[in-house]
Amino acid sequence: MDAATVPALHDAVLRWYDDHARELPWRGTAASPWSVMVSELMLQQTPVARVLPVHAAWLERWPTPAALAEESTGEAVRMWGRLGYPRRALRLHAAAVAIVARHDGEVPTSYDDLLALPGVGDYTASAIASFAFGQRHVVLDTNVRRVLARTVSGVEFPATAVTRAERDVATSVLPDDEATAATWAVATMELGALVCTARQPSCDACPVADLCAWRGAGFPAYDGPPRRGQAWAGTDRQCRGRIMALARETASSIGAAQVEAAWPQAEQRERCLAGLEADGLLTQVTPGRWALPG
Repeated sequence: MDAATVPALHDAVLRWYDDHARELPWRGTAASPWSVMVSELMLQQTPVARVLPVHAAWLERWPTPAALAEESTGEAVRMWGRLGYPRRALRLHAAAVAIVARHDGEVPTSYDDLLALPGVGDYTASAIASFAFGQRHVVLDTNVRRVLARTVSGVEFPATAVTRAERDVATSVLPDDEATAATWAVATMELGALVCTARQPSCDACPVADLCAWRGAGFPAYDGPPRRGQAWAGTDRQCRGRIMALARETASSIGAAQVEAAWPQAEQRERCLAGLEADGLLTQVTPGRWALPG
């Protein structure tokens, strides 16, 4: 995409976002930086519809980082519920503790300070700085990467991991004005979530269809490395999920017989129990009994 076309791209996407943005509790001037941070950790690999009720319950119970930091890690895991990837709850708790210790309980505003928090990587730091504080950063989640791959680079899907070339493309189309850049980040994310989807893009409803390099090239099929699916049945992820659900729903500790009933395959069950202990998600309180961490 040549530089002369970029302003038209900005205008079309931003106007579309003005008309089609979903009202979400972590968006808008009323959302606290903590609300934004919690949403970013919860939304990783998890659909908005599943996050909404958990986000609301989390903010009601822990409206500030300090409130969460005072609780045990086990309570954070329990409140995480069935969102999946519960290590994110541990990371969010650790980040809350660090925010209290280093930043007087306030989510830091700078990218570098955010990046230094436990469990916060480049994407999360950029997203919080952009969405909570209106700063200019390249924010590359799955949806944004797909939108830019198609509209600017002319390919169906981006590489399996962010490349330097991909980051350069994203930087080249990032608006110069901070506030506009922050809106651009969330607008391209929304476009990827609602219109330029992975399986069935709605090109007829796309505000930049006439500018899209992938459409202009005749929709060439993806020819990169195989894209991984989301297998679930019979996997260690399913086994771990069953065990964690049992632990969350039990007031005290769970015993070996309960775990065996939840997952009969002994070798896989023992492997997953060991993994959950190693990840800090379960604690063996006595031989053959486990509980959420204290």
